[in-house]
Amino acid sequence: MNTMEYINQYLNETMEIVNTIPREEIEKAVEILREVKANGGRLFILGVGGSAANASHAVNDFRKIGGIETYAPTDNVSELTARTNDEGWETTFTEWLKISKINSKDVIMVFSVGGGSETTSLNIVNALKLGKEKGAKAISIVSRTGGYSKQVSDACVLIPVVADERITPHAEGWQGIVWHLLVNAL
Repeated sequence: MNTMEYINQYLNETMEIVNTIPREEIEKAVEILREVKANGGRLFILGVGGSAANASHAVNDFRKIGGIETYAPTDNVSELTARTNDEGWETTFTEWLKISKINSKDVIMVFSVGGGSETTSLNIVNALKLGKEKGAKAISIVSRTGGYSKQVSDACVLIPVVADERITPHAEGWQGIVWHLLVNAL
């Protein structure tokens, strides 16, 4: 495949996602975020790898544009690495959320390619379990089957898989599109 064929294929896949993304889940997410803003709750954005970088960018947008108190635990690399070293990766987000006193006015937003399971992204799975125990809402922007995040989220924007070999770039790229949509819909 030459470069132009690849470009056309990637952009055609993007258009397929545009046509099939679950708009009703995006609408649910907007309503949840409006509620958290009105009630003075906080938004905690969780992601690992490229999704952590997206979480950091999204924190800025939800704070500056959306007017919601927002945090990403991965923005504090010293605490993240100390917790990973001392307590294990699977507890990094839960221990951070406990110190932040997550409660029923708050929302956890997950950016993840797979959404977590009992064998991958356990830090996300455990954080969602804690959030649910404390009465927090959950929004996820995920792909593949959505994993654990899809099972427990109050709104799950599932990025459809249109090409197995490009799941990650589509999922992470669409996280940006969806969070920008959410921020500006507020």
